[in-house]
Amino acid sequence: MRLRKILPLALAFALAAPFSSLSAAAPTEIDLSHQLDEERAERLEKLVERFNTRQKDYQVKVVRRVQGDAPRDLNLVTREEQASFVAAKAAFKPLSQVMKEANLPFDGSKLAAELRVGLSDARGDLVALPIGLSTPVLFINKAAFRKAGLDPDKPPKTWAEVQKAADQLFDAGSTCPYTTSWPTWVHIDNLSSWNGVEVADAKGRLNFNGLVQVKHTALLTTWAKARFFIYFGRRDEADNRFAAGECGMLTSSSSLYGSLLESRKVEAGVSSLPYHDDVPNTPQQTMAGGYSLWVGGGQKPAESKGVAQFVSFLMEPDLQVEFSVVGGFLPMTAAARAAANSKLLKADTAGLRVAYAQLQGPGALRVLRVSEIEKVRLITDEELEAAWSGKTPAKLALDNAVERGNLILSAKAAPAAKAAPKTKAAPKTKAAAPKK
Repeated sequence: MRLRKILPLALAFALAAPFSSLSAAAPTEIDLSHQLDEERAERLEKLVERFNTRQKDYQVKVVRRVQGDAPRDLNLVTREEQASFVAAKAAFKPLSQVMKEANLPFDGSKLAAELRVGLSDARGDLVALPIGLSTPVLFINKAAFRKAGLDPDKPPKTWAEVQKAADQLFDAGSTCPYTTSWPTWVHIDNLSSWNGVEVADAKGRLNFNGLVQVKHTALLTTWAKARFFIYFGRRDEADNRFAAGECGMLTSSSSLYGSLLESRKVEAGVSSLPYHDDVPNTPQQTMAGGYSLWVGGGQKPAESKGVAQFVSFLMEPDLQVEFSVVGGFLPMTAAARAAANSKLLKADTAGLRVAYAQLQGPGALRVLRVSEIEKVRLITDEELEAAWSGKTPAKLALDNAVERGNLILSAKAAPAAKAAPKTKAAPKTKAAAPKK
């Protein structure tokens, strides 16, 4: 009888032991939140899967972030979200501290200075990782250029040359000679930096309603009227139109170049962002922007160590090269840039070379970017749309954007920005072209 009681008890302990050891060895889960579109989210999933399969201690789980969510272990932040994350930096743990506590090698000072803008503290230590950055450039449709009698090996360098090319493209039958993505990022932030003017004064008050910005906005308004400039939306809607071969020229992020080469739907060329040659001392520098990786606060030691391991994985030289090759992003370090150049054909590195050349100089280090302050960006997008559609004169539109934006920055009530209107394809009717 006594043996009958002992055997089941011993068996229970024997069966429980393996499960206890399995539980103890279970990997630490780390959440990585994002707000990416479907295509980019799929790429992120594949990247995370590679990390998860190469080691057994940590499992990174990709989750979609909803506005108002508390910070997760890792948070992939877009350019449009960055200002709100900087404002709430107390809820995050500085990346440099995470790496130091995990006793893993990490020297943020080796990252290019133009990529660390807005992501470093007063001591120069990295708060977040600039993982996927790019800068605006000009793309051309080489087939459309040839059809219009333009030399695809000599893309426009100035906005005056863009106008001449758009005129010829239109005459050759193009229904979309020129278009743009990310209007505030391209036509306020980088237009200003590239042409040597500020978007804000020394006290941080917006002032992007100066002569250069007004002249540029008015120029695009005349192009829109002449059907030289077709507007598709506030984000990257124009990228898809250009990639499908519908447009002759596009200003957008340099990171698009890799996708264009991969898709092969359009024979794309890449050149520097156009500048105004009647503005003294131009061109100067553009700015880098894109994705950054932030670490949430309040983690357990095991989670924090797992985060550090994932960051180390992202910093591996081979992976850095892959970010540049596949993603088209700017290499974070000089070593990664050299490796990318050595592994790619000259044509494949064209986008990276153009982008990197634009970033050299102090203008690339400006901290305040209108496009990174979401409420101000929405207002500015709205006012640019009003100007380009002919509803509001260019000067008044930018005056309105600056006034409303400064009210936001000073925490006063400002008129809310409207939702982006749906755009429709316009009939091909040539209005009076701007004077050449």
